[in-house]
Amino acid sequence: MRSVTSTEAIWVQSSDVHGQGVFAARHMAAGETVIEYVGEVITMAEAVARHPHDAANPDHTFYFHLDDGRVIDALKHGNASKWINHSCRPNCVPDEVQGRIFIQTRRPVFRGEELTFDYGLFSDEPMSEALKARYACRCGAKKCRGTMLALG
Repeated sequence: MRSVTSTEAIWVQSSDVHGQGVFAARHMAAGETVIEYVGEVITMAEAVARHPHDAANPDHTFYFHLDDGRVIDALKHGNASKWINHSCRPNCVPDEVQGRIFIQTRRPVFRGEELTFDYGLFSDEPMSEALKARYACRCGAKKCRGTMLALG
């Protein structure tokens, strides 16, 4: 079993990126496991049936897609990991191990720094400027691609 850093290593508060964010409560080394992304593991069909979580903001969910096609829905049974925001130049990376997602630092992270990872979202809709705008990125990175969608 993989060890996960205590939640005392992070806190949740308002973010300049978007809504709530997760912040480092202490210095973290590169490659450190910060937290597991948890929630109810459901089928893609169930995720589609539940969509949207919020009719006023239909493109915002707490879904994390697994390699086997299932989805972790962190809406009801999630933890602080569901508040980790997207960045085009993230300091963390998700690591899937046997159907579980562990958020790991990809470089040293300093106390007070917001934790982020690249969502790399995908859509069944054809790529367009309107679709990119629906998933606009607010990360502020110098090389921001302008969208949370995976472009490659």
